[in-house]
Parts: sequence; structure tokens; C-alpha cells
Amino acid sequence: MPTPPLEAVLVGREVERREVTVPADNGSGIPMTVLIPVDRAPAAPCLYWMHGGGMIMGDRFSQLDIPLEWLDTMGAVVVTVDYRLAPEYGGLTPVQDCYRGLHWIAEHADDLGIDPDRIVVAGTSAGGGLAAGLALMARDLGGPAIAAQVLSCPMLDHRNTTTSSRQYSGRPGVWTRETNEFAWNALVADLSDEEIPAYISPSRARELAGLPPAYIDVGSAEVFRDEVVDYAAGIWAAGGHAELHVWAGGFHGFDALFPRARLSTAARRVRTAWLARTLAFSHEVG
Repeated sequence: MPTPPLEAVLVGREVERREVTVPADNGSGIPMTVLIPVDRAPAAPCLYWMHGGGMIMGDRFSQLDIPLEWLDTMGAVVVTVDYRLAPEYGGLTPVQDCYRGLHWIAEHADDLGIDPDRIVVAGTSAGGGLAAGLALMARDLGGPAIAAQVLSCPMLDHRNTTTSSRQYSGRPGVWTRETNEFAWNALVADLSDEEIPAYISPSRARELAGLPPAYIDVGSAEVFRDEVVDYAAGIWAAGGHAELHVWAGGFHGFDALFPRARLSTAARRVRTAWLARTLAFSHEVG
């Protein structure tokens, strides 16, 4: 399923587009696209988007219609990152690329016209897992500050051992136990189980305190259901803030693949409302 051309996604929107490349290791670069609403208010919020694709496919324009809803409704600046993909770049590389992008955003907040205290990390599927790993990394390394994390059907656990992973095995589907195993193997094949950190597989995190407020959602009919519910429970157990939605009958990525379906519009509406409340609260507190 090819990504629609960005021009087609931006039709009807008055947006300034900037293309930047953030330095990475070995002299390579990380492409990022910045989308700024022409009529944005001063100190706008920033939505930092990590695309889905199982860590092995997709690009920074994948599922971009989701954060563009937040550009439309909240005047947010959207930044989307082309993190490097497995198997060519496995291990910590994808999340480290995202972390370098987060640093770039924070360092260029004035130029982008954003409030550095209202940077949100968000993603779907693999991107949701990267957003969770990025929140853990930023906490442990002392920043940059993240106001909230939006984790949509996130890919959180390389072990692939939950009840829901077994339920969606050996049958056709958008994402099955078998495709999940293939993708994780592409990412962590060179690491032993003990070497896989929580930044790659966030379900391994022993401590979930001190994280930004989280919105987490998932379908009830998908591989990631149980690991997502467990992750939200872990945040609550640590005294953190998480809002969890399990959408009955939703398969993996349902709201991205069929955005106009009734269940999808409900899921998107609730997610956007939470984000608007959270950003408004952080702005008032600030």
C-alpha cells in the first residue's frame, strides 16, 4: 500500500513545508519534514510523528493524515521523521534517529514558532513503539522535555508471547503473530534477549514512573492488544497518567486504513479530544 503523495494529503491546507536533514552517525542524515500552519498562533504546540510499518517499511509520509488532523484542529506544527529501517539498520538505530530529531526540534523551537514545553511524541504501530521508547530515553537522558505521548496500537514487546499474539496466528490479517515475529527479528536479530533494552522493546521497562501523560489505544481484535493493556497498567502502577482505549472489534491499524469507518471516526475523535485537553492544560500550567 504505497504512501499517498504529500501534495495530495496537503490539498486544501495552507501549510509552509520545510525539508531538513538532521546529522546522524557515520556521516549519514535523517530526513525530516516540517509542516507549519500559515496562520499558527505564537508558541504553537508541536506534534512529532513517527510512522508505522513494523520498523521495516514505510516513510515519514505514512499515516500522515492522522497528525494533520491535529494541525487542523489545534494549529499544531507537525514534524515527521524518516528514521532508518531494519534490517539494514537494526537495534537502537531507529529510536536513536528519533531522539536526534527530538533534539533538533527542541533546539529550533524559536525558529519553528513552537512552545518547547508542548512537544508531543506520537506514532502508530511501530511508530507508537518508537514514541514510547523515545519517552523512556528522554526521561533517562534528561530531556528534551516531552509534554505528552500518543501511542496508537503501539508495537511494544519483542517477545510475542501474549494471549492476543497467539489468538491472531495462522490466519490472514493486517498484522499477525508471524509478521510480528518477522519484523522483530529484522530489528533485533543481532542482539541476545538480555541485550534488548526497553528503548527498543518498551514492555521490558522496569520503571515507568516519570513519563509524560500517555494516550494509548488499540483494537480488541489484534496481536498487540494485551501488551498495550499491560503497558498502560504499568504506567498506572508507577503512579503515572495514562488514558487507555480498547476499541471493540478493531483490528490492527483500523483507523489508519479505514479512517471514515464509524469505529475509526470515534477513535480519532476521542484521541484528538484527549490531546487538545492535555495541551490546553499544559499551556495553562506553563
